[in-house]
Amino acid sequence: MDLPAHTYLDERGITYRRLEFPGETEKGAANVAHALGFEAGQMVKTLLFRTGAGEMALVMLGGDQHAISGQLKRALGSRNISLADPELVQEVTGYTVGSIPPFHWQPPGFRSILDSALTEYPELGVGAGVWGSEIMMTPSDLIAASSAEVFNLTRRDP
Repeated sequence: MDLPAHTYLDERGITYRRLEFPGETEKGAANVAHALGFEAGQMVKTLLFRTGAGEMALVMLGGDQHAISGQLKRALGSRNISLADPELVQEVTGYTVGSIPPFHWQPPGFRSILDSALTEYPELGVGAGVWGSEIMMTPSDLIAASSAEVFNLTRRDP
């Protein structure tokens, strides 16, 4: 089944692999990683944040990571940020929480931020838009597909 995320990648000549996992797999990037035989850090969580100025931004983290608040605020350029609730995520992305592709649905100028720790893996998994479908691609292809800015969001600064 071709999904909009697949079409987007195909149209841009971006290399990826399609993988499937059981639909009854419990939600969460770590569970998807386990089902597919990867490390939790290789499965990308796609989170939507709102800044104090009302800007929306997509933040991508490894499935086993949490952003350090100060570093996330610096990357987003706002001291007042909040995680979008599921209803707002659906409204902005067109997808329900759990399998949001990190590309194809954003209007021009929409910010996408990737944690620099993800660039250390040879391959990353992202949601294809339907639970049970995963897209595997290199970090550089994910950055290209999502027009992401890369920031250190998860490691303490020395």
